Amino acid sequence: MRPSERFTELTNQTGLFNIQAINNIPSIMNKGLLSNEKAQNISHTSIAMNEVQVRRDHVRIPNGLRLHQYANLYFDPWNPMLSRRRSQNEEICILKFDRSVLDMKGVIISDRNASSDYAAFYTPEVGLENIDFDLVYARYWLDEDYFEQCRKKSIKCAEVLVPYVIPYEYVVCAAVVNINAAKGLENIGFDRRIVIEPRLFF
Repeated sequence: MRPSERFTELTNQTGLFNIQAINNIPSIMNKGLLSNEKAQNISHTSIAMNEVQVRRDHVRIPNGLRLHQYANLYFDPWNPMLSRRRSQNEEICILKFDRSVLDMKGVIISDRNASSDYAAFYTPEVGLENIDFDLVYARYWLDEDYFEQCRKKSIKCAEVLVPYVIPYEYVVCAAVVNINAAKGLENIGFDRRIVIEPRLFF
């Protein structure tokens, strides 16, 4: 069974997600979703948190590349990163990528935020069996115990890491918060289905 098929069997999900500035969509349509390292060479709008990027810059995947050499997707976009960017809801979209990304060569799965000191990294075949998908897809990550909340928050951000670039052909659709964001996405030439779904945003 392919990792993509096992993923759906375990989760009933069919896609993986990237939270992206609408301004960057033309570049993604032209060049694909790039790793942080490759994106540095082109003009783009970053919605990443600087302190997180500093941490990620120092992570090397065991037997793999540096973390910033991977393009990254989330299993669930309803996560702490999206929450931190709620003031920019009209300027961002959630790109859905086909599950077959999991079958690409060199893909790595992290069982939580890949910059976490506690993150474990796996091949897709092994990683899918080691992720707590109940916590990944939980609506909320709050907990009365601070350390348990930190653990849940990190697991919500489990990632799929793809070396260097994910071709645009894997993009299925995009979700936006309202009609204004949809028009912005249409106006820059996005050629996939656009879903207005405010419940996906904070």
